[in-house]
This record gives sequence, structure tokens and C-alpha cells, in this order.
Amino acid sequence: MIPSQIADTLKELFSAASVNAIAPGSWQVETPDFRLLVLLSDDESWLRILLPIMPVSEAQPFLEQFLEANFEETQEVRYALQQGALWGVFQHNCNSLTPEDFEDAIAQLISLYRTGLDNAFNKLIEKRIRQIVIAAKQQNQSLEATLQNLERFYAEGLMGELDQTAQAREEVLAAWRYQLERLWNEVDSNSL
Repeated sequence: MIPSQIADTLKELFSAASVNAIAPGSWQVETPDFRLLVLLSDDESWLRILLPIMPVSEAQPFLEQFLEANFEETQEVRYALQQGALWGVFQHNCNSLTPEDFEDAIAQLISLYRTGLDNAFNKLIEKRIRQIVIAAKQQNQSLEATLQNLERFYAEGLMGELDQTAQAREEVLAAWRYQLERLWNEVDSNSL
């Protein structure tokens, strides 16, 4: 892709008013939801698309999950840390980049942005629930005994919010039950 194709494609994907050439070979797309940067290398051989997702302080507890996503899920885009932010990044050689690949990369980056912490949080929670299942199985506890322990922890105030209503507690316990039942037979007690 050449610079004029990049500019034209950005204007097709976003309103022309939201696409600004900030320097030769550099564009910024401002939308109400996000700011996307498209940068060419000085010799215009490489393109980089950047989309800030969130401050590092919000992402910090989930960095392991973001790195695992880079390895397993994100395809051509990657999570990266720079200037106190978690970014979605795409890099490609301009000679072999097609407009379709460029559009797909932007769509993937926007998807990472919109997903935010959801996938990382869910993966962390699943990992922790798997650890609970392993520990329970290593202590020869049944699923029912594990659920009874959780119910007791909530009843005694060891888990949950201090001002949690009975209905809220039941909803949380239902979520625990669902996750434990879903993972109980999948998890081997020797998985650690």
C-alpha cells in the first residue's frame, strides 16, 4: 500500500472529518470512542497501526492473560505496553499489505479495544476456579462439599460484600455453582 491508498481507505472506513494527516506518512483517526494512529516508517516500507486500549494501571493485573492472548488468539494484531498504556498494535510491510488486510487489521484492533478487560478477566477467573477445583479434588472433596464450603464462606462473611443482599449472594453463588459444575469434570487434580 502507498500513502494515498492508506489515506483513502481510512476515509472510506471513517468519516473524512475524523481522519487527520498529522505529518507526512502519519494519520490520526478521532472517533467518539477511540483514537487510532497509522504511522509509516521514514522510508515508507513499514506500516504500524496503534490503538490505545486502557491505562497500564487497569491492565496490570491481567498482563499474563494479554500475553497469552498474543500467543493464542490475536492473529496479526498484538497487545503491547508503551507510554503508560496498553495498546493494540499491527505492523506490516507496506509492499505486501493489501487494502483488505489493512481493513481487517483495523477491525481486529477495534475488536480488542471494545473487548477491553472482558476476555482477560474471564480467563483469570476461569484459571482461579480451576485452581479451586484442583485444591478441592486433592483434598478428596466432592463438588457438593466444595459448594457447601463456598455457601458457608458467604454466610459467615468471609466472601462477598459486607452489605450484600440475600438475593445478590444467591446470584453470586449461582454463578459459582455454574462455573464449578462446568469445570469439575474437565479438571484433573494433578494439573498443577
